[in-house]
Amino acid sequence: MESKNEFIERFKAKTKRMAVDVVKCVNEIKPGKSSSIIAYQIIKSATSTGANYRAACKARSEKEFYAKMSIVVEETDETLYWLEIIEDLDLIDNTTEIKRLQQETIEILKVVTTARNKKYK
Repeated sequence: MESKNEFIERFKAKTKRMAVDVVKCVNEIKPGKSSSIIAYQIIKSATSTGANYRAACKARSEKEFYAKMSIVVEETDETLYWLEIIEDLDLIDNTTEIKRLQQETIEILKVVTTARNKKYK
């Protein structure tokens, strides 16, 4: 069975990998005025997910953990939103990768929402 510390380290790597994969995917966005704005927004939210998860792991109190994890939940959900926008606007030809990223983001969102809610209760 995986220890708490092993899970935390694995999940840090998972959120970082998601951010890297989003950035790589965004590099494939079809050019356009709206594309650059969408790319900027999703890169911000995807990288913020991992960065704030790492910060939450260093929280000095339950309240600080809850606050940081709330940001992680918001940023992860925003990343999912932008992935849906990219899909709806057909901005990337590789629909398989968009679907994979959406599923990965949903999995992360479920975990961080549960962690935030359990830790604070």
